[in-house]
Amino acid sequence: MLLLSLRINVELFLSPITSQVQTAQQTPKHYGITSPISLAQPKEADLVLTQKLIETLRPFGVFEEELELQRRILVLGKLNTLVQVWIREVSEVKNIPSSVIDNVGGKIFTFGSYRLGVHTKGADIDALCVAPRHVERSDFFSSFYEKLKEQEEVKDLRAVEEAFVPVIKLSFDGIEIDILFARLALQTIPENLDLRDDGLLKNLDIRCIRSLNGCRVTDEILHLVPNIENFRLTLRLLVCHNIYSNILGFLGGVSWAMLVARTCQLYPNAVASTLVHKFFLVFSKWEWPNPVLLKQPEDCNLNLPVWDPRVTPSDRYHLMPIITPAYPQQNSTYNVSTSTRAIMVEEFKRGLAITDEILLNKAEWSKLFEAPNFFQKYKHYIVLLASAQTEKQHLEWVGLVESKIRILVGNLEKNEFITLAHVNPQSFPGPKEEIDKEEFSTIWVIGVVFKKMEGPENLNVDLTFDIQSFTDTVYRQAITSKMFEADMKITAMHVKRKQLQQLLPKVAIQRSKRKASHSSDGLRAMNDGSLDLSVDSDNSMSVPSPTGPSAAKIARASKDGTKPDNVGTSSSNATQKGAAPLKRPGSPVLHDSEKKPKVDSVQQTPHPSPCLSAGPANKRPASPLGNETSKKVEEVRQRSHVECFLKFYFQHCVNFVFYTLFNSILCVHFLPHSRVTH
Repeated sequence: MLLLSLRINVELFLSPITSQVQTAQQTPKHYGITSPISLAQPKEADLVLTQKLIETLRPFGVFEEELELQRRILVLGKLNTLVQVWIREVSEVKNIPSSVIDNVGGKIFTFGSYRLGVHTKGADIDALCVAPRHVERSDFFSSFYEKLKEQEEVKDLRAVEEAFVPVIKLSFDGIEIDILFARLALQTIPENLDLRDDGLLKNLDIRCIRSLNGCRVTDEILHLVPNIENFRLTLRLLVCHNIYSNILGFLGGVSWAMLVARTCQLYPNAVASTLVHKFFLVFSKWEWPNPVLLKQPEDCNLNLPVWDPRVTPSDRYHLMPIITPAYPQQNSTYNVSTSTRAIMVEEFKRGLAITDEILLNKAEWSKLFEAPNFFQKYKHYIVLLASAQTEKQHLEWVGLVESKIRILVGNLEKNEFITLAHVNPQSFPGPKEEIDKEEFSTIWVIGVVFKKMEGPENLNVDLTFDIQSFTDTVYRQAITSKMFEADMKITAMHVKRKQLQQLLPKVAIQRSKRKASHSSDGLRAMNDGSLDLSVDSDNSMSVPSPTGPSAAKIARASKDGTKPDNVGTSSSNATQKGAAPLKRPGSPVLHDSEKKPKVDSVQQTPHPSPCLSAGPANKRPASPLGNETSKKVEEVRQRSHVECFLKFYFQHCVNFVFYTLFNSILCVHFLPHSRVTH
């Protein structure tokens, strides 16, 4: 009896523990800030669709061959050894005790697409060099840079020390690598160092924290998804879309990864084919600007700025916040604008419709990669062309211009007559001004949608101010960073759909040729940093760049804090049928009419234009497209200058009338008995 009661008591004591263990075994690990939407296991049809998805992805080169993967591992191993040798040498120079030098360590970490396991063939590697506290950033950009220069495998070595996140770029045995630097407050760097430890951020300068952020975010994402292989396959498919560019206001790699990770959290047991469909379902219906979070934000009491709209007013205006999971939490999509968000949501809805068909066996996965034809989607386009004389200048110039294009998109969005500005993430090589002259150029294309207006007449919209502020920003930045050269130019022009064929490579517009007949109207001349794309001059705008003596004038003006008088001026007209003529005061506008006058009929003498500062009056080079065309373009330019001068003269007349009238009112009011005649 006693034994029986003891057994009952023991069972009663152990039953809560047993039930807890069983509950823990039955309840899967919880991912994310909410419970999953579905825990359904994949069906046989889902597995078949996933295999078809893999076969569809292969031709796109998203899977790297084993030999190439082993080559990357070998290169990273060599680089890691090089870092450890360099840190030992620096330690000896700084008289660090030999007992510390033996275990000083040092390590190369990877992040980005390579660390996530979704890199494609030929993709670069993002790496981070982690060093102990006695190795300074100046050592990294001096002695380590020189050590890299001594390596035979290293090519195209360049240091960007003044960047927001300082970096050394190089090609190691044919593999492009970007190396950041972080100096930790540790005496030695252990081999098993976990960068996710928030304590490592203590006593670090902001540049080291920024450098560490890439690795910390990447590692955190991988720890927050239930199935890494399903996550990777889903991410590989989604980044193939043509809305991948953080610098232009779309989603970058980290943002795409976090959206896919959130989808995996909501459907933890789903395979890739299901996850792709659920991704489009979730984010086509997401109520932006509600943020996407992979985990609850944590405060480490390090007084670092984090994304928090309750504290930081500017965070409240972010349109599509996707918050990084590692401290300090940041919004990875602060570049997103109204237009780019609308374009991405539209693409999510399109993806949902296509995946619905795929799941019903009404379409193949390849249909998901058939992006809408950008060059047939819009009626009006703005073309930007950045050019420079040498390849090195062109590389720097293009990087600067591309980083500022989102400013132009923002300016266009603020225009009351523009509803959408869609920049194509893909750039193209531009045409040359002179065949015999060496020049490097790049083109970006922005699709523009104008607001529909009521009325029988045409709409004339002047984009001078929008383009002007953009080009001013680019030139000022170039001058401030001391990278500006006299031959660096920006050209901006408004063209219609049919005229794009004259600018873009044939590959880019093959679908355009199949869908629409081409007009013979097109590119006519490229002179003095400006391109005229059409005989109809009301569809072109030119942005002269500061060249020759003018460049010095700009530099002086920037020092004085005044506006350079020859930087980035432009004029444009965007035509939209069904609206009354519109013109902003004080801007050079060429009016559209139902029947456009031929350029040949305009023969007027050019005058100095107070509205368009075109820099020094240099002789224009001969156009590669023929003398007759160049003559027409010159006549167009002269006509615009004449019209701008007349506009300026008319404004002065109006001002004089108002001034005279104002004086008359004053005289009548204060001298009622005097006789005033005007």
